[in-house]
Amino acid sequence: MKRLISGLMVSALAFGVPLGAAAQKKYDPGASDTEIKIGQTMPYSGPASAYGSIGKTADAYFRMLNEQGGVNGRKITFISLDDAYSPPKTVEMARRLVEQDQVLFLMEPLGTSTNTAIHKYMNGKKVPQLFVSSGATKWNDPKHFPWTMGWQPNYAAEGRIYAKHLIQNKPDAKIAILYQNDDYGKDYLHGFKEGLGAAIKQIVSEQTYEVTDPTIDSQIVAAKSSGADAFFNITTPKFAAMAIRKSHDIGWKPVHYLNNVSSSVGAVLEPAGLDKSKDIISSHYVMDPTDPRFANDPVMVEYRAFLAKYYPDASVSDINNVIGYAIAQTTEYILKQSGDELTRANVMKQATSLKDYTPKGVLPGIKLNTSASDYAPIESVQMLRFDGKMWVPFGGIVD
Repeated sequence: MKRLISGLMVSALAFGVPLGAAAQKKYDPGASDTEIKIGQTMPYSGPASAYGSIGKTADAYFRMLNEQGGVNGRKITFISLDDAYSPPKTVEMARRLVEQDQVLFLMEPLGTSTNTAIHKYMNGKKVPQLFVSSGATKWNDPKHFPWTMGWQPNYAAEGRIYAKHLIQNKPDAKIAILYQNDDYGKDYLHGFKEGLGAAIKQIVSEQTYEVTDPTIDSQIVAAKSSGADAFFNITTPKFAAMAIRKSHDIGWKPVHYLNNVSSSVGAVLEPAGLDKSKDIISSHYVMDPTDPRFANDPVMVEYRAFLAKYYPDASVSDINNVIGYAIAQTTEYILKQSGDELTRANVMKQATSLKDYTPKGVLPGIKLNTSASDYAPIESVQMLRFDGKMWVPFGGIVD
């Protein structure tokens, strides 16, 4: 079992904490004068292991913070466990983190089906399931699940954006869809169909796959055979690369929309073949590390130096690392805002009180805002087209 742990216990006296100040502080399990304990589930193995770099980047970020003195004088102990993208395993790991390791909260646990499996448990325990690394719409439901919130734009809204762009630019399109047969895929599918409106009748092929499938070649062949000239590719990285490569190899060249969670140049397009990925359309909300516009940007210069020192094995071209970097910063920010009241309730209060906050790595013009009634931090994206070497933005920021 993969287990990443960063952080050291240090004496409160090292930070000059007055002994009499302890009475003014409030702590829940996982917090003390010297430590903040954070948990995470992440697929370091299994069909979605390409996303494991997100957890490794967060671990690297917290190690950097600890070298700099921690957050408000407290070191971060970060416990990231491998759930292999398997919901039963996620349940096991989450229970361990909450009941045995007694973390203050879970941060950035990845996956729609995996987080769905612990959704009720985390809320029943009143432990924050914070900045879920999934764009499912269900994470923005403060009335029924006040201890869970996402971070990235939601999948349904992204699907609507692609549908509207397709109909505006190719109104007579014959549409094929491939989606992962779970809540993740169905969320995208719902938004896309909603965005199509009356054009929903132009769908000529709707294929699914399971995360345990060894290949999706037959689905791509079937999509081509349907006569489709537009394709919405709703896949995780491993299958996205397969779909791109197979489409090219059989000579199928539809207008190709790729969901942004699989738009990484390093994790998807390079394995598929950059030449085979040309003209794919996607979107994003963080800086693409392969974009020459950001080559000398101070944020990207700092980011590359961070990776070189704290995560030297990282793929510099993998945009997932930028996501991990930005979410770790957001976590640091809410911990700083929480001050000496390190309770689970106060962590959620700070997380749901973001006002025009922009962590380093998020695209200029996109700001994080939350409230007690709106748990969706990012609600804007930038449309992109791949030119065979890099993603090229077009149009403005889409809300």
